Amino acid sequence: MRRSLVPLSVLAFLLFARAAAPAAPEADTLLVLPFSNPSSNRQLDWIGDSISEILIENLAAEGVDVVAPELRDQTMDEMSLRRYAVLTRASAMEAAVQANASLVLYGMFEIRPAPGRTEPAGTVRISAHLLDARRLRRLGSFLVEKPLAELSAAQTSLAWQVLHALRPEFLVTEEEFSRNHPAVRLDALEHYARGLRAASLEQKHKLFATAARLAPDFSPALYQLGRLNLLAFRNYPSAASWFEKVSQTDIHYRESLFYLGYCRYRTGEFAAAAAAYRKLAAMAPLPEVLNNLGAVLLRLNDPEALGVLRSAAEANSADPDIAFNLGYALWRNGSFEEAADVLRRSLQSGDDATATLLLGRCLQRQGPRPGEIRLEGQERLKTDYNESAWRALRSLVGGP
Repeated sequence: MRRSLVPLSVLAFLLFARAAAPAAPEADTLLVLPFSNPSSNRQLDWIGDSISEILIENLAAEGVDVVAPELRDQTMDEMSLRRYAVLTRASAMEAAVQANASLVLYGMFEIRPAPGRTEPAGTVRISAHLLDARRLRRLGSFLVEKPLAELSAAQTSLAWQVLHALRPEFLVTEEEFSRNHPAVRLDALEHYARGLRAASLEQKHKLFATAARLAPDFSPALYQLGRLNLLAFRNYPSAASWFEKVSQTDIHYRESLFYLGYCRYRTGEFAAAAAAYRKLAAMAPLPEVLNNLGAVLLRLNDPEALGVLRSAAEANSADPDIAFNLGYALWRNGSFEEAADVLRRSLQSGDDATATLLLGRCLQRQGPRPGEIRLEGQERLKTDYNESAWRALRSLVGGP
């Protein structure tokens, strides 16, 4: 007996209920700015990126709603804020407002060289400030100082302190928190941080690949390699090999599963694609996830496909691709009248030769013909995963 994925039939109700419910207090969103480098040594700038990006990773993994780095960088550009420059409290507050965040974390780092040595060595001293931009007050100031070789541990310690300031009820000890966020060697952090800021795709790939070689379990680098191979190079086998290594505790795990399923589909590994989407649907039954799962099951001639695609259409009836897939499945199933209604809905978004052809066949009550290759494998997969929608659904159903 096949185990049920999730109560998919209630998804549309949950999303409707969230929209219709009285407005809840606005959740706090945290903007983490790149940490400033007050020295004249621009070769150390990567440390400021490493601190901010790993803070985002660690805090988001604990459920903190953080501003995406892309939006943060766009905000800084619009405000003409120089990356790594020392920020004033007023600038940090304004950046939070512009990024639609209620909280902002910013700070600086200093390297104190070991006596008699000029290369980056010695200790790293990180100071940070957490501000409430909505209420115009300081929530905490933090200071971490460790050997530079232990930069990863310093970042983890800072993340733990910030979590305690945000959630006084947070009972996890720093030792336990550190075990949940294993240390990453310094050179791997450097290659990863430099990869984030590299100008060319080839240079990004080289730096991320080196970081992954130096630290094979460093999920942020594995995720970035998966994205590069998928979106930039269209190398689906390579992308899949990176996505499947991303840790379940990583904030990009669900997104990695989504793209892993897509890569497996593009390489013709339909059973593996279905397995990835099944796992994701059990955690995040979003319309795009259900659509892709249903599409892959349809390719596998799995009788469960139609039910899954109905659930996807219930969750997002306006999406033309989701409507097309449901209409296509109904047509293949011989449900011509219902298929025609759904296909008409998909055609409201514009011309679609395949949908029009299928609609005509439905009106003529003509199903698939033996050997009709042009109407085989017409299912459509979504290529964008909306993690913010997952967070909204999680908050609605009270998930962890």
